[in-house]
Amino acid sequence: MIIYMFKFVCVTDRKLCREEYCEKIRKIVKGESEYPKPDMLILREKDLSEEEYYNVAKKVQEICEGTGVELVIHTHVNVASNLGIKSIHIPLGQFMLLTDEQKSGFKNIGTSIHSGGDLFLADRLGATYVLAGHIFETNCKLGLPGRGLMFLKEICDNSKIPVYAIGGINNDRIPDIKECGAGGAAIMSGYMK
Repeated sequence: MIIYMFKFVCVTDRKLCREEYCEKIRKIVKGESEYPKPDMLILREKDLSEEEYYNVAKKVQEICEGTGVELVIHTHVNVASNLGIKSIHIPLGQFMLLTDEQKSGFKNIGTSIHSGGDLFLADRLGATYVLAGHIFETNCKLGLPGRGLMFLKEICDNSKIPVYAIGGINNDRIPDIKECGAGGAAIMSGYMK
């Protein structure tokens, strides 16, 4: 098992915010949250059009500037390119369609995985990290049981790239996911609420 420096990843969802979105992002990237200041912020606002997403991403890019928090664009490859952002998180099916030339424009390309087969494919496609989940039961996946720590350990044991656990992660569960060999924790509700 490869040991990575443990990272915290904030995955956004503005619908979970109880305050103004940009102010919430500002607090998160300054470390003014019950969770540690994230190393990465994945801007995951799936319901926005590309134009709406671009406008939000531009504001969030300005907020992240100089904080040491890496902004990761979710899905919208063109938005990342237009804003000069070198990190993207892309669904596995869409990742398969990227050309080598498109991939070469990014230093970090992450994807979400749900099985060992997904991990193998992500690695073969050139992913630099994966989100593995969902590990625990979560309101984001109501009614679906989590895949559990055994699943996470198996993924971590077989991965050549950092694995960030996602799904029902809270401060109490961090030691368990570290013990499985995870390179980090991806948290949505905890950061956004």
